[in-house]
Amino acid sequence: MKNGFSARAYKFVMKRSGHTNTVCPRRADSTIRKYARLFFTLIPAAVICLMTGCSRGYISSYSDNINKSSYSLTTVSADFCSFVPLLMEDTAVPGEGAAMDIGDVYAAGLFDLDGGKTVIEENLTKKLYPASMTKIMTALLAIKYGDPKQKITASSSVTKLEWEAQRIGIEPGDKMTLEQALNYLMVYSANDAAILIAETIGKDYNDFIRMMNEEAARLGATNTHFVNPHGLHNAEHYTTPYDLFLIFRECLKYPEFRALMNQGYYSTSFKSKAGEARYIEVPSTDNYLTGASDPPAGIRVLGGKTGTTDQARSCLIILSENADGREFISTVFGAPDHASLYVSMNRLLRQERVYTADTK
Repeated sequence: MKNGFSARAYKFVMKRSGHTNTVCPRRADSTIRKYARLFFTLIPAAVICLMTGCSRGYISSYSDNINKSSYSLTTVSADFCSFVPLLMEDTAVPGEGAAMDIGDVYAAGLFDLDGGKTVIEENLTKKLYPASMTKIMTALLAIKYGDPKQKITASSSVTKLEWEAQRIGIEPGDKMTLEQALNYLMVYSANDAAILIAETIGKDYNDFIRMMNEEAARLGATNTHFVNPHGLHNAEHYTTPYDLFLIFRECLKYPEFRALMNQGYYSTSFKSKAGEARYIEVPSTDNYLTGASDPPAGIRVLGGKTGTTDQARSCLIILSENADGREFISTVFGAPDHASLYVSMNRLLRQERVYTADTK
C-alpha cells in the first residue's frame, strides 16, 4: 500500500480486529482484507461526495436542526453543481426562543447576536414576502463582488418599474459610482438603484438573481427564493424571518454594510447622459434613523432595512445594542402600517433589557 492514508487506515483496521502487527502482512486473512477494502472505498467516496457533490439539492436545512443547540453540517448546491459545505456553530436557531405578544404582525424575532441565541420568536420559519428587505442581499453581493468607486451607467431597465415603486428617478445613461447607488438603495430603498446594481454586479440581470439565490443557499437560507433585486411583489419571491436573520447576520460582517445601513439622510450628485450634474437628497425609510420614532430607553438602533408592499405589509429588520453594548438583531414582518410597525418593534427591543438581566 503505497498511499500513506491507506497504510494508516489498514493499520487501524488491523488493530481493531485484534492484529498487533504494524506492518501490513503480505497475506492478510480474508476478513481483514474485506473490511480494509470497505474502509478504503467508503471513506474517500464520502469525502469526494461531500466536497464535490453527487447530485443537486440542499441537504440538512435548518428545519432539520430545530431545537438543537448548534447547527449540524449543512451542504448546499449552486447552479454549477458543486457543493459548498457550511458549518454553522453557535448560532440562534428556531424553537429555542420564547413566545410573546408582539401585536398584529405576521412574524417576529429577536436574536442575541453576541450570544448566538433566539430570544423571542413568532413564525420564524413561515414563508413570507420580504418586500424591500430583499435589498440587504443586493447590497451584500455588491459589497462582496463590486468596487465601490466603479463608475456605472444606467440602462433603460431602470425605468421599467411599477408606477408606484419607490425610486430616485435614475434615467438611462445616468452615471454614478457603485457606492452612490448602494447609498440610494439602502437609505431610500430606491428600486431603480437595485436594478442598476444588479446589472452591474451580475453578467446581466438574470445572472444577478442566480447569484442572490446561490448566496442565500450558501448561508443556509434554504427556504428563500428571490426573483428580483428589490423585493417588489412576486408570488415566487419569498423568504422566512429566520432566513432573513441569517442573511442580515452575514451582511453585518462587512463594515461597509454597517456604514450604509445607519444613515438618516443621503445626498450626492451624479452625471446625466448629457454630462449635467444631478443632485438628489433623500431621507431614510427607517423612522429610527430619521428620529420620527424612538427606541426604548437604553437601546440604540444601529441601522437596518425597511420593506413595504400591499402583500408584505410593513416590515423591518434592524441591528441594535443595549446599554452594555450587546448587539441584537430584530425583525418584524407584516405589521398593518408604519405606526404599528414601530410599536411592535419596540416591544421586541424592550426584551433586550430583560434578557440581558436574566443572563447576567
